[in-house]
Amino acid sequence: MIDRTGLAEFLRRRRELLQPEDVGMPRGQRRRTSGLRREEVAVLCNMSTDYYSRLERERGPQPSEQMIASIAQGLHLSLDERDHLFRLAGHHPPVRGTTSEHISPGLLRILDRLDDTPAEIVTELGETLRQTPTGVALTGETTGYTGPERSIGFRWFTDPATRALYAPEEHPFLTRMFASGLREIATVRGPGSRAARYAEILLERSEEFRQVWEAHEIGVRPHEVKHFVHPEVGALELTCQSLLGPDQSHRLLVYTALPGSESYEKLRLLSVLGPQEVR
Repeated sequence: MIDRTGLAEFLRRRRELLQPEDVGMPRGQRRRTSGLRREEVAVLCNMSTDYYSRLERERGPQPSEQMIASIAQGLHLSLDERDHLFRLAGHHPPVRGTTSEHISPGLLRILDRLDDTPAEIVTELGETLRQTPTGVALTGETTGYTGPERSIGFRWFTDPATRALYAPEEHPFLTRMFASGLREIATVRGPGSRAARYAEILLERSEEFRQVWEAHEIGVRPHEVKHFVHPEVGALELTCQSLLGPDQSHRLLVYTALPGSESYEKLRLLSVLGPQEVR
């Protein structure tokens, strides 16, 4: 059963504790509230201000699990806080573990400060959960995929547009790397895991995948330097730094270029151009 009073009080308190700079928003002038405004929280949670405001006023219908998950992520809640929010809303908290898509507040805080840098938060299967604007400008919007196509390793064998973003000379290595990584995760997570299901589908759909899968190659790790081919700015040589989340299932990937290099200037141009349709 929903605890409307507890839910409203918890939401208000968490909102008041957050500052605009904590979530990558400008502070602006003439700010009277001690924390975020309701309309700012609504933007972070991808919902209307009216809907969110009714929750804080103990009104409206019981929010769905999807809405609660969106609010928990928008307010940068920890897993314990997220679970508490679910219970206040009358729902069972999602199962914790490697399949959880709730991003830790620490990773979100870092990502929010990287507006002019290509960066993304991904799952162990390469499913993009969040991107910076320049990240979208580099690789396109990759958070909107559904099903197995959410995984870049899956799309590598099924979507030519995914391969077109990478230099052709790197394709053979990336083919081995994605197959190796999927086999490793499927072995760790077991027969009923998403990784195992993705492998089964690819074995049916891709002859190339079947060939590299049968090699049973393990331990092919990503190169630190990656070579992209962008439709607007051309070739880019970028260094990828990876930060592992505290739950060991999400990674923050940050792409940078050597200062003064041609790729560095192209990245600056991308940050000005903003998100483009590159798929």
